[in-house]
This record gives sequence, structure tokens and C-alpha cells, in this order.
Amino acid sequence: MTDYPKVLDEKMVGKYSALAKAGGGYVWDEVLEYRVWCHPENGAEDLEEGNDYYYAFTNFKKAKEFSENNKGTEEPLALILQKEYIDEPENGKYIHVKEERIAEWRVEFLTRPRRTEKTIPDFLSPNAPKNKLDILRVSISKSK
Repeated sequence: MTDYPKVLDEKMVGKYSALAKAGGGYVWDEVLEYRVWCHPENGAEDLEEGNDYYYAFTNFKKAKEFSENNKGTEEPLALILQKEYIDEPENGKYIHVKEERIAEWRVEFLTRPRRTEKTIPDFLSPNAPKNKLDILRVSISKSK
């Protein structure tokens, strides 16, 4: 099992809003919690009058075990903090956004290294590779 990053503050796990942005941004700064969404219509216990709900975990391993051992659950997601991120309002047009946002990400995206001061400028540089995502992939291979 892949060893994903630790959460920023274990005492805060489960206290974040259920509302979050979905994916995007290309880079991450912190993992806030790991979530497993439960769907009563798919067999999860009905704890919220038919509405979906989630359990929050301090690490990926516990979240994965829960999702594998309970009906009606999704694969774990990571709730992340992005202090700055890359917006792509249209295909191939990238904008450096310097504001915080919280988003749910597929945990596989956490294999990209944390954002550094150079990550976004390198991504947006005129000297960047034609496929700008190679900047993130190169960072991954350098960090291993």
C-alpha cells in the first residue's frame, strides 16, 4: 500500500466542512484529512435520512481499510489545502491563483510533491516543456 502524507493537524480531522472544491489546481500544500464517502442508496448504513455522508481519517491506511470493509463506500479521498494553485479556465490556458482553497482530491494526486516556491513559476515559464504536466512528473521522479 502506498504511503501517503500525514495530515497537517490530527486534532482537526473531522472538523472541516463537508463542502469543498472538487479536484483541480495541480499542486498541493497540506493534507487536512482523508475521507470516505458513504452512499445509503448503494448499501451504506442510512445515518443521514438517505443523504450521503463521510467519515474522516487521520491517515490513508485507516480510510482504505474502512472503504474496503463497508458497503456503499467510495475509495478514500484526500482533503487538501492549496495556498496557491494553478487554474485552467480553458484547455491549455493556465493562471497562477494566489489564494487559499480547500479541495477533495483523488489520493493518487498526492504522489506529486508538495508545492514549492518554484513549482508554479516553473510550470508557467515560457521555457517549460510543451506538456506542462511534465514539470510535475519530473518533480516526482526527482523526489524518489
